[in-house]
Amino acid sequence: MKWFRRKEKQPIKPSIEAQQTEKLAQLGAQLSLWRQEKNLSLEELVGLTRISRRILQAIEEGNLADLPEPVYIQGLIKQFADALGVNGVDFASDFPIGSPKVNLPQNAWKNTFVGQLRPVHLYILYISLIFCSVNSLSNLLNKAALQANNSQNQLQSPKESPLTSQQLTSNNLQAFKSVEQAVQIGVFLKSSSWIRVVVDGKTDFEGVLPQGTYRTWKAQEQLTVKTNNAGGVLMSVNQQAPKQMGEPGKIEEVRIAAKPRF
Repeated sequence: MKWFRRKEKQPIKPSIEAQQTEKLAQLGAQLSLWRQEKNLSLEELVGLTRISRRILQAIEEGNLADLPEPVYIQGLIKQFADALGVNGVDFASDFPIGSPKVNLPQNAWKNTFVGQLRPVHLYILYISLIFCSVNSLSNLLNKAALQANNSQNQLQSPKESPLTSQQLTSNNLQAFKSVEQAVQIGVFLKSSSWIRVVVDGKTDFEGVLPQGTYRTWKAQEQLTVKTNNAGGVLMSVNQQAPKQMGEPGKIEEVRIAAKPRF
């Protein structure tokens, strides 16, 4: 007679989001403790890290919902730790960003390609990852907006194509033009800089943004971006590759007009 061994249930591995939440709470509590030991306020840390007080507080409290994408969070934790005199690279590496870790023998990294990278290479890779993530998210949002608009038109004219000009109402036609003509920019701050953004003739933002900030704006007719530090600002137009606005310390103004596709 054969005896069958009953299989034990394997423990359920927590999701990556649960791991991130747990690890952020641990790292944030440790950073808060170190900050208090050095008698530093969050306002003083803002000046040292160029990170907003809201973000610093969210890290200390482990509030994942108030923070950007995981790849940004790891960079923010590094800056926070560096400002407190801790090795930010080692400390922030404990925060999971979704990619699996590879266990290498001790000191084996020195013989790998990563060990040969210089800081400038890692910086370029970091910027590329940021813009790839933002572009993917923007594509998904634009696709969802087009699908929702087409579905609404189909409900109003079931026997005709929603893009037939005779069947489109004036409101639907105007919404279609808005989607087609809109212009979008993404701005990433390599260093703290003053910028002013004018959307369709109205000032939408004016002030100083800290290093590491990423913001997007969208206009139906024209976008104007002006900065006092062109070398510290990377700008992407309509999801294209980001470009530096100009030379460091120079005042630069860029105007981008929306172009109809029909």
